[in-house]
Amino acid sequence: MALNYIWIGLFVIAFFITLAKLVFLGDTEAFQLLVEGLFDSTQTSVMSIALPLIGTMAFWLGIMNIGEKAGAINLLSRIVGPFFNRLFPEVPKNHPATGQMMMNFSANLLGLDNAATPLGLKAMGSLQELNHDKDTASNAQIMFLVLHTSGLTLLPISIIAQRAILHAKDPTDVFIPCIIATYVATVVGLIVVAIKQRINLLNGIVIAWLGGLSTFIGLLVWYFSAVLNKDQISEVSKVSSNLLLFSIPIIFILGGLYKKVNVFESFIEGAKGGFETSVKIIPYLVAMLAAISVFRSSGALNYFVDGFKWLFGHFNVDTRFTDALPVALMKPLSGSGAKAMMLDSMKTFGPDSFVGRLACIFQGSADTTFYIVALYFGSVGIKKTRYAIPAGLIADLAGVVAAILVGYLFFG
Repeated sequence: MALNYIWIGLFVIAFFITLAKLVFLGDTEAFQLLVEGLFDSTQTSVMSIALPLIGTMAFWLGIMNIGEKAGAINLLSRIVGPFFNRLFPEVPKNHPATGQMMMNFSANLLGLDNAATPLGLKAMGSLQELNHDKDTASNAQIMFLVLHTSGLTLLPISIIAQRAILHAKDPTDVFIPCIIATYVATVVGLIVVAIKQRINLLNGIVIAWLGGLSTFIGLLVWYFSAVLNKDQISEVSKVSSNLLLFSIPIIFILGGLYKKVNVFESFIEGAKGGFETSVKIIPYLVAMLAAISVFRSSGALNYFVDGFKWLFGHFNVDTRFTDALPVALMKPLSGSGAKAMMLDSMKTFGPDSFVGRLACIFQGSADTTFYIVALYFGSVGIKKTRYAIPAGLIADLAGVVAAILVGYLFFG
């Protein structure tokens, strides 16, 4: 239901803003840009997202099937089970969904979006098997989705790479601020959903796991900032993440051989679901990306930014951060759109400017909430999202506020 109102709202806002530009500003090309963006987005959603996803989905679902038959997913489920059993009380102990969710979170932590998506869709499918009301998102699915959309990432490789391409003096200087902002978003998202679902986060096991994760992140930040030099940070990030990514299929295949699993047949069996899942999500992608495209083409984001600048200007607040807000406003809607705006901010203001750096922190502070909701819930036929979107947006807002604060703290 929430997606229905949001989808309608994006189209209506875009129409009236474009109509106003035609009537009051005499912009005769306004509707032409809107229509061109509409056709381009519908083509992109199929040709550039859904179809290329088939290969990625087929490979990783095949690997996951090997891992399940070799017992690797069950082993991972038992390791993280004590913690996840508290966060996902509806999921039975040692259920494969636990290990699949952990695989998805691990890929996100390493900034490996291509691997995270098929792993996450597999986990959502397993959670749907436990869902008694197939049209309505379960508590477990909402918790998983909000934790995923909060975008906890320890290695923002793509952001660092883009800063290096644009010749930033220190491409890695946004590394720590990105981690802080995305961690705040994740914790806030977890707390919001836990309160709604009446999950006790003061449980000893939960506190121990969260404390351990916080300690690990703190040590990682210290290692990257105090031990490694600027050039080493980028190299270590790329090598470690890709090494770990490639290790997953190798470990699963070797585990399958050890367990005397027919590895190739298991891979083919799992990979067959890649095409079916990719085709199933096409209508959801077309609908959401079309609405986002017309909203963006109408110039609505620029009016929102001007409004924020006007508002904060009346309170004698430093309004430099508003120039980077298009990234923050676009991020919940479209990852590629937010990335384009991040690059535009760095090109316009300079990669080492406050705005250029803050745009990068915004890009790394959260994930694409609406896109992920449409993709993940669409893959399993969920129509009633309940409070998933509001909870995800609250986490996004927390990440944005944290990004602004750490931006001023580090670079202001």
